[in-house]
Amino acid sequence: MLLPRLGAKSRLMLYYVLKVFISAIVIVAISEIAKRSTGFAALVASLPLTSLPLTSLLAFIWLHLEGTAPLQIADLSKQIFWLVLPSLLLFLLLPILLKQGVGFWLSLGLSAAATMGCYFAFFFILRRIEAGL
Repeated sequence: MLLPRLGAKSRLMLYYVLKVFISAIVIVAISEIAKRSTGFAALVASLPLTSLPLTSLLAFIWLHLEGTAPLQIADLSKQIFWLVLPSLLLFLLLPILLKQGVGFWLSLGLSAAATMGCYFAFFFILRRIEAGL
């Protein structure tokens, strides 16, 4: 096998290249599918093996392979759960603004700003209830 013959630095570099390559494939695939069918692209992006779940799954796998403690990966998973909730505002607000005739960039900017505000509010609330963030 080729990997055992590589030095530690070469294996590490190959590992990083693999991480970037897999992540890029997912992003490019979804954006290319969206050019042909936004409905199908949304379906693919929402599947547990793509989008945020895939990003999270890849992060969990990379961390495990790098020897991260299981409790730290569990904490990351719990924190991702709580931080997905405010991100949903973007997906609710953007189509509403676009359907109201607001320009794309303004709609995206307003949706992103509202989402960031929601994140700040969530951080404040979750710290008050000691949710581990």
